[in-house]
Amino acid sequence: MKTDLQSCVVFPTFFNFPLALQKYSVDYKLQTCYINIVVYLWQLYCTLSKELLEQVAEFEKAEFTSSNKKFIIDSMKPKLAPLHEGGAAELLNKEIIRLQEENERLKSRLKTIESQLNTLEQLCNFSKDFIKAQDLSDLGNTVAALKSEFQKTLNDQTENQKSLEENLATAKHDLLRVQEQLSMAEKELEKKFQQTAAYRNMKEILTKKNDQIKDLRKRLAKYEPED
Repeated sequence: MKTDLQSCVVFPTFFNFPLALQKYSVDYKLQTCYINIVVYLWQLYCTLSKELLEQVAEFEKAEFTSSNKKFIIDSMKPKLAPLHEGGAAELLNKEIIRLQEENERLKSRLKTIESQLNTLEQLCNFSKDFIKAQDLSDLGNTVAALKSEFQKTLNDQTENQKSLEENLATAKHDLLRVQEQLSMAEKELEKKFQQTAAYRNMKEILTKKNDQIKDLRKRLAKYEPED
């Protein structure tokens, strides 16, 4: 029992190792592996501590019961009359001293148990703080990943906007070129149309002149003498 209690007192010092991990910035995978070991050992330590405390309680209960029985049996045994007047007082003083020693022994054991409980409580608090710090680290990594993803999306949108602006400028240039070509085609068509109208007008004038000449010849033929 004593050896088990001493091992429980020494055991929590093992858990100071995470501070060294944080101090010397050990690899994250090693920290994660060690966290799993710490959690497993902490659960094992809690189980062993609980069993040891129960054993201590049973041991104290049994020993206290045994001491009471022994005291009752001793008190029930017939005692010889003291040979002098101070014999009863001496026996009473011895019993008082024995009870005081027993009380001190129980107090010492109680302090040992309280110390072990405090150590266990500190270990639990340390484990909680360590796990909480790990959760905060994971949260920080998640925030960093989201920030990186947002920045990447923003950069992609910027590139897309730049590409759209370039495409728009190219489309405007093509539109101006097509409009210029269309204007030139309209002018050319109008020129050809004007030329065609002038040709038709000239042909129409010539046709009228020929008709007038024919008509004049017919009239002159009427006035010419017959042979």
